Amino acid sequence: MTATLFNLTFLLIAPFWALMIFAPKWSWTKKIAESYLIVLPPVAIYIALMIPVLPELLPLVTRPELGALAEFMSTDTGAALVWAHMIAWDLFVGRWMYLEGRRLNVHPLVMAPVLVITILLAPVGLPLFLIVRKVCDATNRGAAVVTHQ
Repeated sequence: MTATLFNLTFLLIAPFWALMIFAPKWSWTKKIAESYLIVLPPVAIYIALMIPVLPELLPLVTRPELGALAEFMSTDTGAALVWAHMIAWDLFVGRWMYLEGRRLNVHPLVMAPVLVITILLAPVGLPLFLIVRKVCDATNRGAAVVTHQ
């Protein structure tokens, strides 16, 4: 059961990433990404994996110790829990980045690699996007000043 849930975690959210990367300007992509519900599949998997081990997990997250956390995460259930957690959070952040990119009119060829990096290495993708966002926001404000003169 754990292996099946682990395998399903990414498969269930991959279509959302594919839409944001390969069809960013399609009207349905924006409508779908605007819904927080897209993060529910990995959250549901996380909950399904968490409930049976909750008595073991609670002390690990309320009083974390490296050795105990490492031991738990080295189990199939621990690895699957961490994976579902990462996938849910990465998608939540990725959908925000996608929506912000659309709002700022960031070109899809700029956003696509940023989103791919976020899927693979979210802690690198987020600051990369924040730089892109800052540059685009400053550019948009500068264009607005020139337009209004």
